[in-house]
Amino acid sequence: MQIDFSDCSVPGCGDPDAAIGVFDSGVGGLTVLQELRRLLPQENLIYLGDTARVPYGTKSAETVQKYACEAAAFLVGKRVKMVVVACNTASSVALDLLREQLPVPVIGVIEPGASGAIRVSRSGIVGVIGTEGTVASDAYPQALRALNPEVQVYSAPCPLFVPLAEEGWAQHQIAALAAQEYLAPLLAASIDTLVLGCTHYPLLKPTLKQLLPTKVELVDSAWETAQMVWQILQAGGMLNRTSSGEWQFFVTDVPRRFVRVGGAFLGADLAAVERVRLASASV
Repeated sequence: MQIDFSDCSVPGCGDPDAAIGVFDSGVGGLTVLQELRRLLPQENLIYLGDTARVPYGTKSAETVQKYACEAAAFLVGKRVKMVVVACNTASSVALDLLREQLPVPVIGVIEPGASGAIRVSRSGIVGVIGTEGTVASDAYPQALRALNPEVQVYSAPCPLFVPLAEEGWAQHQIAALAAQEYLAPLLAASIDTLVLGCTHYPLLKPTLKQLLPTKVELVDSAWETAQMVWQILQAGGMLNRTSSGEWQFFVTDVPRRFVRVGGAFLGADLAAVERVRLASASV
């Protein structure tokens, strides 16, 4: 993906030292933030968790579009140079709209995840797990077939994975039992690649790896997204020129749960989290 940053119409977009804005409905997008931090430690990162309205995965496309526009507008107001939609549901139903409306580049998590799956799959039989909203949108199969029309895609919603991850039970026996049920039809289809189509799901990697045959490759959309962000910034000459970056956290509800769960996600103290109110947006 090539992006001309000179086309952007807000001050931060053309500034390599401006922050990368990241948003999700809650804490799941922190897995994307973590991968960005690992790959691009010099970048400034601003994260918004729309915790007052989580989850997005069970809501209508129109509602998610409205929420996504409001979240993205908040980040643009912080003069970011790029917006990363670290939510599979929002990426599946709102990405095109955001790209039309925002004055900065917008990257979702579905295109990178699909690209990673096509790259590693040997048989062309790919499984996708995600929220009910992401699976119902058919976004991953469309993205995969756009890259390889011959690919066979099998999808399964895994609604218990998000609450299990947030409760710290991603490696609990309950998670393993749920995973067995969710994965059964995908394994019966002989998949050789499994896309983690929700940003919470990287926390379940150890559990999933215990249940999957060794031939099945796991594709982490959070990691793939960080790789794509790096490639775009490098190609555009927009990598941060400072020696070390900082991060800021904002939420739309009381921060207490975000601080507790998010700290466990990142393995870091999230004491400085600010609560904000998002301006209403129409789509």
